Amino acid sequence: MPDINEMFVAGIALDPRSGQPIVVLNDSGMTRALPIWIGAAEANAIARALNGIKVERPMSHDLMLNMIEGLNYKVKHIEINDTVSNVYLATIALILIVPDTGEEVVKPIDARPSDAIALALRAKAPIYVSAKIIAENTVPMQVEGREDAEDDEFKKFLRGLKASDFKLPKEQFGEESSPEEGLGGEGSKEGESDKDSPDSPN
Repeated sequence: MPDINEMFVAGIALDPRSGQPIVVLNDSGMTRALPIWIGAAEANAIARALNGIKVERPMSHDLMLNMIEGLNYKVKHIEINDTVSNVYLATIALILIVPDTGEEVVKPIDARPSDAIALALRAKAPIYVSAKIIAENTVPMQVEGREDAEDDEFKKFLRGLKASDFKLPKEQFGEESSPEEGLGGEGSKEGESDKDSPDSPN
């Protein structure tokens, strides 16, 4: 695929400067990182997938994948491909194999990166990022020359990030273990908290 590169979820953590959850993607060489500031509910959804945590009843992204596969589609990949008004845009590529002809039908679905990443992890689908995003929004993992002390500390934070760093913190985000109560998911007003931003909030 021209102009896009595969990246991998390094982990979820709280931004030490703002306290907001971020998901961090790394390239295969661990040379650049893409931090995306997201909402608490989406951070929990991604963390559950990273840690292989199963719930008794399907949560939102589990339900999404069940519906996709129930309609005989598969998640081919996701793409984080643009920014508009300081917000990342993503696309979920669904694929359907037509039984009679074997033809592949690909249907793109607009999505927030956090939802797309949570779905991709569950579907074990690749995560791609456009060359434009990598060039303009990723952070080099090595300290380059003289840098602001805050930037240096943030890069050290990104380099040391592990998938297990983020705990499903009900004491921080009010999420209970029972998905039936809706706390931390629907109860967190997802659209208000998660703009999937390239920049940390001021």
